[in-house]
Amino acid sequence: MSERPVDLRSDTVTRPSPGMREAIAGAEVADDVLGKDPTADRLERRVAELLGKDAALFFPSGTQANQAAVLLHTQPGTEAVCEREAHVFHYEYADAAWLAAIRPGDRHHPTTSLFCLENTHNMHGGKVLPVDNMREVRALADEAGIPVHLDGARLWNAAAASGTPLHAFAAEADTVMVSLSKGLGCPIGSLLVGEASLIDRAWWARKRLGGGMRQVGVLAAAGLYALDHNLPRLAEDHDRARRLASGANAVVGLSAEPPDTNIVMIRIADGGPDPEKLSTELDRSGILILPAGPGRLRAVTHLDVDDEGIGRAVDALSGAMGRLTGG
Repeated sequence: MSERPVDLRSDTVTRPSPGMREAIAGAEVADDVLGKDPTADRLERRVAELLGKDAALFFPSGTQANQAAVLLHTQPGTEAVCEREAHVFHYEYADAAWLAAIRPGDRHHPTTSLFCLENTHNMHGGKVLPVDNMREVRALADEAGIPVHLDGARLWNAAAASGTPLHAFAAEADTVMVSLSKGLGCPIGSLLVGEASLIDRAWWARKRLGGGMRQVGVLAAAGLYALDHNLPRLAEDHDRARRLASGANAVVGLSAEPPDTNIVMIRIADGGPDPEKLSTELDRSGILILPAGPGRLRAVTHLDVDDEGIGRAVDALSGAMGRLTGG
């Protein structure tokens, strides 16, 4: 029997553990559109407390939660400012960071109505945006009277890597999205947090976007389980990401910066194989890693990848490069 593939395409590929499945099966539920699902309510209150905000609302996806935040903060015809590689720009519509720029007050230009930040930053290799930088953006935003939204899909990883509490990051944004289906290993789900009045309006935005759910406690139960069992272990993923980066650096024709968190950007030297070809060659060895633009691959560690899997991935990178370059 062949070995199970080592899937480093994303931390969204995880499967619910037996303990999480048990929590899902035993969830207390109710119609969350007609009233309030009790398990979702517990999850929302817990996440709001962790992030130091008044309230939270469960969403089926991070994309929908981010888009609800855009609806809350902006008006048609205005613009949101984000960093050029931000997820909300490339993959759905957030790191304004120190590159933020506000349009001048000119009736011929759209009005800037929102700053979007991203932490960790996906396409910059899971970089942690330091809270000090977020404070700088927040000060600029406050001066201009512009709200701030944080795409914190992997904010859990930022807190684990930096030692900065979740609430300290969240304090620098009016609304924050956090995902359960990435590093925390849930099958689905994200939450939007903020002050009570915003989250009350977010319920209507979610409904408008088709996100009203019925007995959603079966999903929320997975989130509660993950906060207890998977949140405390995120540092293990970061350690394995560093091992993977170190191994990639030992392969002729490849390089990788030491990652902050669980995302490793593997760069292919000029003249090396096309990322698509390298990805296909790795797939033949049972290693799944996706191209991430010209000259690079993106590998993401998670709870379903152990030390043996990292070792197999490093060996496969070496073998694939040797076959493709004749080395």
